[in-house]
Amino acid sequence: MPRPGVPRPATREFRLPNGLSVVLAPLASSPTSSVWVWYRVGSKNEVPGITGASHWVEHMLFEGSPRFPKGAIDRAVVSVGGELNAFTSTDFTAYLTTVPREHLDVPLEIEADRMTRASITEAEVARERTVIHSEREGNENWPEFRVEEELFQLAFRIHPYRWDPLGRREDIERLTADELRQYYHRYYGTRNAVLVVSGGFDPRATAEEIRRKFSGLPASGDDPNVTLVEPPARGERRAELTGPGTTPYLEVGWRAPAIRSPEAPATLLLELVLGGETRLFSASGGWGHGHEHPSSRLYRALVDPGLAVRAVTEWQPRVHPSLFTIQVQASRGVSLDRLEVAVDSVVERLAQRGPTVEEMGEARVKVRRGAALAYEGASRTSFRLGLFSMFGPDGFEDEIFRAILRTSREAVRQRAREIFSTASRVVVRYQPTGGPSGD
Repeated sequence: MPRPGVPRPATREFRLPNGLSVVLAPLASSPTSSVWVWYRVGSKNEVPGITGASHWVEHMLFEGSPRFPKGAIDRAVVSVGGELNAFTSTDFTAYLTTVPREHLDVPLEIEADRMTRASITEAEVARERTVIHSEREGNENWPEFRVEEELFQLAFRIHPYRWDPLGRREDIERLTADELRQYYHRYYGTRNAVLVVSGGFDPRATAEEIRRKFSGLPASGDDPNVTLVEPPARGERRAELTGPGTTPYLEVGWRAPAIRSPEAPATLLLELVLGGETRLFSASGGWGHGHEHPSSRLYRALVDPGLAVRAVTEWQPRVHPSLFTIQVQASRGVSLDRLEVAVDSVVERLAQRGPTVEEMGEARVKVRRGAALAYEGASRTSFRLGLFSMFGPDGFEDEIFRAILRTSREAVRQRAREIFSTASRVVVRYQPTGGPSGD
C-alpha cells in the first residue's frame, strides 16, 4: 500500500554548473506561467548596523539592471498582462511574476538580468530610503507591530531573529548604497537561488531556454547559514508599551522548534488545536498573519465569552528555533490582567489534558484539506515548491505531512507541557492612551 503524501504535479529538477537550482512543474491546461526566484537570504543574514538590508535589496531589484533600466521591469510585465511582486522574511526572499503562458520569456529575461547585475545606485537608494522609512512608520502606527517587535527583541539576545525584516529605524536612516551593494553581491547569487517555473509551458524547450539565459551567470553567493545559537531562556521576560488607541493588546510568546525539528509536527498540531490554522497546510494558501477560527480552543475560551475581540496563534515555520505566540485584543472594559489569566488557563488546560479526540480529528482533516489544495494553479504551485526548497531536501514535505498524521494526542499534550513554560515565556502588554491608532 503506498504511503500517503501530498498530491503535487510532476516536476523536473536540475542544477546548473554555476549552482542555480531549477524546478519545473508543467501544468498542461494552465493559461499562465508563474516564475518565482527564491533566495536563501533574509533578515537572519544581517548584523546590527545593516538590519533591513534584505528587504531593501528586495526593493532595489525592481529599480534597474543592464537590460531593464528603472521602470522597465514593471512595464515589461504589465504590457503582457502579467503581475509581479516580492517579499522578504527572516529566512528567505522571493520574487514572483505570473504572465500569460505565451510570454514566459519575459520574467525569465528579467530574473536572469537582475540575479547578479542589479543596479544599486546612490540616487535610487536615496529615493528608496524615503519609501522604506514610510513603510516602517506606517507599521509603527499599529500596536500589533510594536508589540511583536518588542516581543522578539526580548526573546532573542543573540540570534538575528531578534529584529524584524523591515530593519531598525536607525539602520534605515543610515544604510549606504555601498553597504547594500556589498550585501547583494555577497549573498544574492546562483548558489543561493532556486528558480521555480510552473504552469503552461513545454518543459523541454523551457529547460533549454533557462540553460541559455542563466548558465552564463557567474557562480556566486556566500554560505547563508547562520551558526549563532540562542541560549536557553532563564526566567520570564516582560515589557509594557503604551500608545494611541482604545483597546488593550496582549502577546505572549514561548520558545518553539525549527521546522526541521522532530518536535515540529506536534507543534503544528498544537497550533491547529489552539488557533485553528497553520501556515504550512493552510487551505487558503497564504503566508500572512493568521486568521481567527470560531471552532478553535482559543476563540471559544476568549472571544465567545466576550473577553476578547480577537484571539489568534502563530507558529511561523522557520529554519531556526523561533517562537509560538498567542495574540489577543481585549474587549472593551476587560483588563490585561484578566486577559492574561484567561490565556494562562487555556494553555495550562491543554498541557494537562491534551487535545480531545475530536480536536485531533479536525486538525488532521485541516492538514489533509490544506495538502489537497496546496498546488491549485500555477502561482500557488511555484510558491509551494519554492517554499519547501528553502526548508529541506526533496521529500521533506511528504515527510512532515506523514509525521503530522501519525502524531498522537499524547505527543501533542507533551509538546504543550514543554512549550508552555514560564521559564521561556515572553509577555508584552500594550496599554492604550486613547486617540486614533491602527486599531
